[in-house]
Amino acid sequence: MTKKIILFVVFFQFISCAELNQVVQNLPSQGLTNEQIAGGLKQALDKGITEQVSLLAKKDGFYKNEMVKILLPDELQKVDATLRKIGLGNVADEGLKVLNRAAEDAVGQATPIFVDAIKELTFNDAKNILLGDKNAATTYLETKTKVALYQKFNPVIANSFKKVGADQVWNNIITRYNAIPLTNNINPDLTDYVTNEALKGVYKMIAVEELKIRSDINSRTTDLLRKVFALQDMK
Repeated sequence: MTKKIILFVVFFQFISCAELNQVVQNLPSQGLTNEQIAGGLKQALDKGITEQVSLLAKKDGFYKNEMVKILLPDELQKVDATLRKIGLGNVADEGLKVLNRAAEDAVGQATPIFVDAIKELTFNDAKNILLGDKNAATTYLETKTKVALYQKFNPVIANSFKKVGADQVWNNIITRYNAIPLTNNINPDLTDYVTNEALKGVYKMIAVEELKIRSDINSRTTDLLRKVFALQDMK
């Protein structure tokens, strides 16, 4: 009996995959080539970058966006709280702002890496994205770009810390905190922390745009986007 159930499940999964592949290959009223389907997914990825990632590179792109605003790492939360208790809230606010400024500076370096990843997208990639989860396109980009973006962001953020004065601000903050009696000295790696938080913010905003395209027909702003994502609507 168990063997029969397993065979049935395998057969059902095979039929389901075949049906999904058939949906991808054709629209009821107008067939789409593999190149058109891949092209539609490339347009969707381009739109996510244009509509969302580019905004993060502007002033306050991180700092005034509550979805991606970079907050202090756990080990600095006590620093923030202590400074505010002793009347140095303005110093704490400035420390938070310069972390976000560094991320905004770094994101401007992301577009060429995303463009290269989009160029590499194959029809099989497009098919898997189209029939995948609501954030499948974002996951594809993250898989293809995360290592390269980290390597690109990290030195930019380090340099940005110097440019926007973050290194001086945080040296001042940490020095003041470490000088407070009965506190344990800290020296966190803020460059690594902000780099990873910036990456999280980038992919989060791409996912926002992807969800719009998948769920809102009005967000499909080209004829090809409308045709290609009509396939997704039918799955």
